Amino acid sequence: MSDVWIVVVVVGVATVLFKAAGPVFLGRRSLPARVQAVVELLAPVMLTALVVTQTFGSDGSITVDARLPGVAAGALAVWRGLPIVAAMVIAAVVTALVRVVA
Repeated sequence: MSDVWIVVVVVGVATVLFKAAGPVFLGRRSLPARVQAVVELLAPVMLTALVVTQTFGSDGSITVDARLPGVAAGALAVWRGLPIVAAMVIAAVVTALVRVVA
């Protein structure tokens, strides 16, 4: 087994253990309201950080290119209530059109 597959397996096992830790340690107890509020915000915040990093980051510097209008169009589509898949298609099409025009 190569080093890459060893890393994949280790990360996979760590992910399963991490996900299982909540139910195992908490059991049927609920989280305090403040902690629950923070936990509910973690996924959107992490997704936002990933999108911003992938949109503006390039080789350690800030880059503004065709991805920005695509992300803006996708965000607008989600804001207007379109399904996520439709927003992703809109973002991809807008990005592609900007790249063709520019």
